[in-house]
Amino acid sequence: MLRIKNLSAGYGRLKVLRNISLHVNQGEIVTLIGANGAGKTTLLSTVCGLLRATNGEIYLQGRDISRQRPERIVASGCSLVPEGRQVFAAMSVRDNLLLGAFVRYRAAKNKRRSMDLKPVYQLFPVLKEREAQMAGTLSGGEQQMLAMGRALMAQPALIMMDEPSTGLAPMIVKNIFSIIRQLKDKGNTVLLIEQNARAALRIADRGYVMENGKIIVQGPAADLLANQDVQRAYLGQNVDNK
Repeated sequence: MLRIKNLSAGYGRLKVLRNISLHVNQGEIVTLIGANGAGKTTLLSTVCGLLRATNGEIYLQGRDISRQRPERIVASGCSLVPEGRQVFAAMSVRDNLLLGAFVRYRAAKNKRRSMDLKPVYQLFPVLKEREAQMAGTLSGGEQQMLAMGRALMAQPALIMMDEPSTGLAPMIVKNIFSIIRQLKDKGNTVLLIEQNARAALRIADRGYVMENGKIIVQGPAADLLANQDVQRAYLGQNVDNK
């Protein structure tokens, strides 16, 4: 589904990603964990075309998207749920969702947009209840659901999520992770960045640990959960006192 080879990127003279290589297979949940500043968000920004790579290659479903514009990457099947939700606060829930499908509708010239809302409303019933409400008046958890629904409106082959649990109450976080598992059950492929590393690894198939712009550990999620170095650094567990 997604294959990244020797990817480097940064901001001006600041080099953030350093020869990153990773892959995400069809139907997997793969999580990236690491401390703040490790380069996780920069990686997603580079994949979706918001930041231009300085070196390396990015393949989505076998096609090189390394130099494509963001709208072309969305049209190719990759959507991003950004950190902090970033909904359009002064627009209705329904209009936020329809914007998520803009690239697809522009290409297809399809005006029957309301029909495509049904799968999102089935996954997030609260959005159907709030469809006429301004997005800025939603709770944090509802805004996160809206951001996820907006990304799904593009019918992506790969959906990338950046810190979906940030700032949410524990019960809402549990619900968000349950929905991510449902996305996999429906055949979606997910690349997940999450500070709650333990929760992310529990739902993921595989994981990568990033540090200073590099991949330092990778493997099946169960193996990373059991890795003592990962436990000490990222899971908040002192293995010496178990």
